[in-house]
Amino acid sequence: MIKLQGKGVSSGIAIGRMMFFQRTDLPIEKKMVSDTAAEIERFKAARTEAAHQLDALSVHVAEKIGKDNALLFEIHRMMLEDTDFIDPILAAIENDRVCAEYAVMETGNRLADEFAEMDDEYMKARAIDLHDVSRRVIGILTGTQKESSDSTESAGSADTPVILAADDFTPSETAQFDRGKVLALLCQGGAANSHTAIFARTMGIPAIIGLGDSLSSELDGKYTALDGKSGVLYIEPDDKTVSELREKQKQLEEHKKFLEQFRGKPTATKSGHSIKLYANIGSVSDVEAAIAGDAEGIGLFRSEFLYLGCDNYPSEDYQYESYRKVVQAMDGKQVVIRTLDIGADKQAAYFNLPNEENPAMGMRAIRICLTRPELFKTQLKAIYRASAHGNAAIMFPMITSIWEVQEAKKIAAAVRAELAEQKIPFNENVPIGIMIETPAAAIISDLLAPEVDFFSIGTNDLTQYTLAVDRQNQSLDKFVDTHHEAILRSIRLVTENAHKSGIWCGICGSLGADPELTKTFIEMGLDELSVEPSSVLELRSRIAVL
Repeated sequence: MIKLQGKGVSSGIAIGRMMFFQRTDLPIEKKMVSDTAAEIERFKAARTEAAHQLDALSVHVAEKIGKDNALLFEIHRMMLEDTDFIDPILAAIENDRVCAEYAVMETGNRLADEFAEMDDEYMKARAIDLHDVSRRVIGILTGTQKESSDSTESAGSADTPVILAADDFTPSETAQFDRGKVLALLCQGGAANSHTAIFARTMGIPAIIGLGDSLSSELDGKYTALDGKSGVLYIEPDDKTVSELREKQKQLEEHKKFLEQFRGKPTATKSGHSIKLYANIGSVSDVEAAIAGDAEGIGLFRSEFLYLGCDNYPSEDYQYESYRKVVQAMDGKQVVIRTLDIGADKQAAYFNLPNEENPAMGMRAIRICLTRPELFKTQLKAIYRASAHGNAAIMFPMITSIWEVQEAKKIAAAVRAELAEQKIPFNENVPIGIMIETPAAAIISDLLAPEVDFFSIGTNDLTQYTLAVDRQNQSLDKFVDTHHEAILRSIRLVTENAHKSGIWCGICGSLGADPELTKTFIEMGLDELSVEPSSVLELRSRIAVL
């Protein structure tokens, strides 16, 4: 028996034969062309066909695993119109006189590499989306791309269900797998926040990523067992291991059925005390996981990822479309959009931020917005326009002083006045809240509360700043005490001050899903917990017995 350790991204047990996924990708040669105009038209035709395929795939996915999961392919379609993707391709064809498929491959690889090199795990996961879109266009140009509604050949040709392995899977491939024929997914690489991982969780397919070169095609056909939660893969497992995994599989299925009884139910304790369970998301397509997880709203839409995903400042219309899709998809449930939190560990080169010795305490978040008001206005206009389509709220991050809130509100008021003058529809009463993530904000929360409609406590940064521990420095892990009394006292103080002013208070940091603190938070009187989508039902079940 061989035991391999990867990272589990979709829980569940699977036992069966391993099968390596075979693609029909052809090597792309750098061919020179004489008629660049004709080659550009050839590329444009392929791009149009790719858009048609994505439309069909969106319909297919909506029917198969829900319309919320189909949102990703709307994003893929938007990539086909993105000038950051299109312009370099056209330039390569026209200036370098290379064939269209080579231009697409080079541009796609370059942009994907830029994403893959980012520090943020979420942005790393976007690299696979670029590969997916590029591969689709190249496949059309080379004649190897199948219709989007076709079953994936490798998985579909298996007579019996298999555990499918590959270097990685694109969202298009994952979305089209026949759940009855795919027991689990194994990847040499991959990212926990990738849409492949999200789709696997939505479809209930166990998945492990990060297995490295140990997962090779030489294992094709081997009897295999895995635990998608722990990330452990067994090659040719012994009888004892198989027996233990089958028992665990039975327990997981029973627990999954147990959690389903809480779907659609209000979140409340045995005594009837209610609390809202919202979800944290980082992109439009992440809303699919929030809906699948039965979140009661979006407590944190990390809007900065719209900026991190671009090579230049995203336009008002681009942002508007993104926010609109989310608020419409949530169908009346509240969507709290955090204004951009660029800086610190989330850097975008085109912002031209200065190099700082301590960026976590430097020019970031609301500080950028207040020093670059036109940039701030563009985002606020997009959010207010989107508010006409659903239940949107605005949240300012990294607040330390009253004047920051007042200045941000003045800019928001100016944006509302401009939209009204232009007769552009928007909700004039969009709630405005702030994140409490600095000790300063916590201490003066009694003064801040009258200025806003809600508080949301960002426990990750609040922990970092309160304990003076850099959360990016792994060598300091033993000094990080998320249950430190200073942090808990701050949360209690902020909650009490919010309620004294008649506003609601929630948590959107990772402590919100900490099972050891759930009872404490209920006793503190917190009104809302915003967590990862996959944690909603589990947390609701815990609250129900308190």
